[in-house]
Amino acid sequence: MATDELMTRALETLGDDGPMSVEAIHRLTDLAAVAEPMTIADVADLLGISPHTLRYYERAGLVEVGRDSHGHRVYDADAVRRLVFLTRMRLSGMPMRDLQDYISLVDAGEHTVPERLDMLVEHRDTIRRRIRELTLSLTAVEYKIATYGGSTGPDVQTPATDHTTRRALRAQA
Repeated sequence: MATDELMTRALETLGDDGPMSVEAIHRLTDLAAVAEPMTIADVADLLGISPHTLRYYERAGLVEVGRDSHGHRVYDADAVRRLVFLTRMRLSGMPMRDLQDYISLVDAGEHTVPERLDMLVEHRDTIRRRIRELTLSLTAVEYKIATYGGSTGPDVQTPATDHTTRRALRAQA
């Protein structure tokens, strides 16, 4: 499944409850209603990713998956929770190498918590910068829509009128 489709599905799962929260992530990882163990097809469908991607994550050392007596992959709740985290980090732009480093630290034990925290804080800061950049780009699009007489919708603020913002928007035109 394409990244856009996966993000759409994740956002639909969360609903329009207002701002995102830790509870939203708990809803994504609540596997109480999910049968265990799960097959690769079940997990792929649940997460909206391909079985190929799941096998890739396993080969990359990001998740350990058990096998049944026939050699078929079986995913327990811990593996699925980890995969939920991995897919969210990939959607947020975390490179595979960073994910591999992070998972190595997790697997190494509790003494690596400070390093993991540093990695996540750095990634959060990267995400926040991207959000600001995208917000500026959205503002530029909204400005152009308004310039052409279009409606920007009730939930979109009127393009900024301060001198600095107008200059930045014109530069993007």
